[in-house]
Amino acid sequence: MAFEGLSDRLEAAFSRLKSKGSLTDADVKEAMREVRLALLEADVSYKVAKDFTNAVTERAIGAEVMKSLTPAQMVIKIVNEELTELMGGTQTRLTIAQHPPTIVMMCGLQGSGKTTHCAKIAKRLKGENHRPLLVACDVYRPAAIKQLQVLGEQVGVPVFEMGQDNPVVIAKEAVKLAKDQGYDYVFLDTAGRLHIDEQLMEELRNIKSEVHPHEILLVVDAMTGQDAVNVAQTFNDDLGLDGLVLTKLDGDTRGGAALSARAITGKPIKFVGTGEKIDDLDVFHPDRMASRILGMGDVLSLIEKAEQEFDEQTAIELEKKLRKNKFDLNDLLLNLQQVRKLGPMQDLLGMIPGLSKQAKDIEVDEKQFDRLQAIIQSMTPGEREKPDIINGARKKRIAAGCGQTVEDVNRLLAQYRQMQKMFKQMNSKQSRKAMKRMTKNMNPNDLANMDLSSLGL
Repeated sequence: MAFEGLSDRLEAAFSRLKSKGSLTDADVKEAMREVRLALLEADVSYKVAKDFTNAVTERAIGAEVMKSLTPAQMVIKIVNEELTELMGGTQTRLTIAQHPPTIVMMCGLQGSGKTTHCAKIAKRLKGENHRPLLVACDVYRPAAIKQLQVLGEQVGVPVFEMGQDNPVVIAKEAVKLAKDQGYDYVFLDTAGRLHIDEQLMEELRNIKSEVHPHEILLVVDAMTGQDAVNVAQTFNDDLGLDGLVLTKLDGDTRGGAALSARAITGKPIKFVGTGEKIDDLDVFHPDRMASRILGMGDVLSLIEKAEQEFDEQTAIELEKKLRKNKFDLNDLLLNLQQVRKLGPMQDLLGMIPGLSKQAKDIEVDEKQFDRLQAIIQSMTPGEREKPDIINGARKKRIAAGCGQTVEDVNRLLAQYRQMQKMFKQMNSKQSRKAMKRMTKNMNPNDLANMDLSSLGL
């Protein structure tokens, strides 16, 4: 995960502060030296790291912190606030033109994920009842137009193309079509290069002067390290960027270049790509990312993911069943499938306050979900509705049908009965006490086999 190394180093620095009852100037400066080293190791540029730690130190050695009953927590609070500010302060949305369509010019080097993220953002906007149009302006890279067409079909967004024509003419004609046919967003998928050259920048400047885009977004590969900062600065100097889109934040990247690109260009990060799937795109929230880096979780993003993926009517029906203790294996199967849509369990655990620091040490077997689903799908409709009728012979048949063992079937049924018992307790007068006991004694590994949506997650 991105920022994992940074999180570990910051946690180590702050743990030493927490062990002290009171702090001196020397304690703060030593901690900030560790923070600066952590930032540098995470690929944050030296100037950005130095300015950041100087700002934190200046605030942290003030009387307000030194006189606090919990000075270490005050320092962490200051770091959280400064880190949030470093990443942009507040969420920045896409511009909405007063007179549609809103024209978004997507730029970036070849291989940064520019074409894919055109489609990802367009799909997100379509889900918000907008009418986006994708435009194939990359006429140089082999199969670039075909790639955009395939992605457009996948997300249900039309693609405008004119073959190998002049990209400036293509952009101009696409905007004209969008106005005539009522599209409210136009995404120009411009050409990229393996490195920045004058021919590329001249073409982008010509497109900009012809169609006057409302947004110029630079797609930056977060795994390119400090080179990402140089790319961002060059594009910003030549075109005047409006925002950044960071890709590959799910990979083994230190992520610090992302912080540097924002700090040096002064342009907000608007979206982050978190995986290869077309739905793996998040709106960037500086405050939430700061919390995750500092191991505080990100429950708001988790809730938003659940709201996007869980069907409201299904949730209402499930709640009624839970109240009447009629939760069966069909409901368990449905909820397992919905939880899978939220993404890897390791990432979900990292968003939960209290578990975020432990998440990286918890080995979650993602295939366990597939095995549970296979077992339930091997059952007859009657067995799913009334699991109590499943005897030894039925267990053997179910196990053979899904390629699992009878012990696996027994384990699933035991977990189901445990959940039934839990729901019964939650519906009783002692529900609050039962919930408190459950959360107190919960093992994080159990979450891999639990129905998270039934707990409101």
